[in-house]
Amino acid sequence: MAKIKFCGLTRIEDVEVANELMPEFVGFVFAEKSRRHVSIEQAATLKNILNPKILSVGVFVNADIKFVAEIAKRGIIDAIQLHGNEDEDYIVALKTLTKKIIIQAFKITSAIELSRAENSTADYVLLDGGAGDGKVFDWRLLKNFNREYFLAGGLNVENVRDAIKILNPYAVDVSSGIETNGIKDAVKMKNFQIAVRNKLDL
Repeated sequence: MAKIKFCGLTRIEDVEVANELMPEFVGFVFAEKSRRHVSIEQAATLKNILNPKILSVGVFVNADIKFVAEIAKRGIIDAIQLHGNEDEDYIVALKTLTKKIIIQAFKITSAIELSRAENSTADYVLLDGGAGDGKVFDWRLLKNFNREYFLAGGLNVENVRDAIKILNPYAVDVSSGIETNGIKDAVKMKNFQIAVRNKLDL
């Protein structure tokens, strides 16, 4: 069964709903240009009330490597997601500073990005259609992809069952698909969780 990542949580209410639904991962976005951006202090508050069985993922976009390592060191996040143009040298250097799980995101538009993703030395890769803008990419590109991955990009309660049935990803990552007017929606979060967990409906 695919694991679930609710990304872009910003409010205490969001975390409280996550604690009820128990996704395997939640994401805190530290990219300042994102409308889902949280400060270190906000993330620390959210982490403190997050069920410890749920892993918190810090999402970064071309951030200073020392900044990433410092947040990891403080225990605010359990995993690091790189969502910019970070290269292999960045990952190697980051691994010398922290033992946290590293997830590298790739915007998939062709087989070229998939080749880079397959060869990434990150612990996991995340395959996305855009930059958190809810765009689905051509899933047919994944036909011969040979490593575990987080699937992102335009997932919602209407299409996540098909995604799991067709692709069998390691995890499904959702943000805009569980929002209403840019705010996390408890009903959509619950319905997404049901869609993923309810195998009988696949």
